[in-house]
Formats: sequence, structure tokens, C-alpha cells
Amino acid sequence: MLLKSLNDLKKKTLNDRQNFACISRTSRCQHSFHDHKYVSMILQKGIPAPDFDLHATPDQKLKLTEFRGKRVILSFYPADWSPVCSDQMSLYNEMLKYFHKYNAEIMGISVDSKWSHMAFGQSRKIHFPLLADFEPKGEVSKAYGAYDEANGECHRALFVIDEKGIIQWSYLSPDGINPGADGILDALDNMPKEQNKI
Repeated sequence: MLLKSLNDLKKKTLNDRQNFACISRTSRCQHSFHDHKYVSMILQKGIPAPDFDLHATPDQKLKLTEFRGKRVILSFYPADWSPVCSDQMSLYNEMLKYFHKYNAEIMGISVDSKWSHMAFGQSRKIHFPLLADFEPKGEVSKAYGAYDEANGECHRALFVIDEKGIIQWSYLSPDGINPGADGILDALDNMPKEQNKI
């Protein structure tokens, strides 16, 4: 079942990248995905993940340090309700059982408000936290190098953090492309096998 899901994800990611290539031939991208400075601006493997204290619901906050002893997947995304973000968060919702087998929890982060997150999560039936990097706007995104100053929103970036709070993998996707779950699963699988549950 996992193999079938991975194959489906790879096909979807390939189609997304092919569509992006067609679009970029007719319009100039603000940033080139292959620009070294653009790709390397997010925090890299081996760096301690900056802590945060963000609203997960209107009356509840979450800290990264509360998840010591678990692996954490952080998915920064531009905005609630946009088509690509909706597809990406829905995909991760479907992948939760696979993430949990690796002792991993996932959280989405954008600069949307806690109220927007609540409505978006309920509408899409999302079963993992959506954190509001709302005020000070983009403070956490900036700490991870994932803030888009030009547009005032998060870039589409992924981080896999180990049980001790150290980044083990990071990836910056073009904002218009759903990065899928392939890289996340590969990163989790490449972490120490004795800590995996599968």
C-alpha cells in the first residue's frame, strides 16, 4: 500500500513539475529555482531548529520544544485557500499514518491568522496543526529562511527535524509547485533505522 502511494505521489509530482516547466516558458519567474542563493537561503541539515510559540487554535499555542523525542515535519506554505496549498495540506492529511509510523508529527505554518487556519482546517478536514505565524508577521518563517519579503508570505519550504531538535533535511519548492511527500518520506527513512517504527 505504501509503495502504491509513493508511486502515485511521484507521478503527481512529475506532472506538477512538467506543468511548471510549461508555464515558465511563457512567463518569467520572480526567482529561479536553480539559483543557488535562492535554494540555500533556508536553514540546512545539522542546524538546530529555531523554537517557536504559535497559535494552533484561537485559544491554544504550540511550542516546538514540546515535541522533543519525536520527529517533526514543518511545512511552510504561502496561504490558506489557494489551490496548491489546499492540495498539499490535503495530501499530508492522507499521509499522516505513514508519518506516524516514523514517530513523526507534521505541522503546517503560514502567515494566515488563527481564525483563517481554523476555518481552512475545518473546511479541508485537516487533522494536524496549522500554525499562525501572524504577529509579529513572519517571525518564525524568517528564522527558518522561508519568508518571502516581496509578497509578505511564506515560501513553500519543508523541514524534517529529529528527536533532539536538529534539522535533518530541508527543501525549498517553487511556490507554485506541490512538493509532494517523497522527500519527506526519504528523509525519515534515512534517519537512524533503530528509531523507525516500520
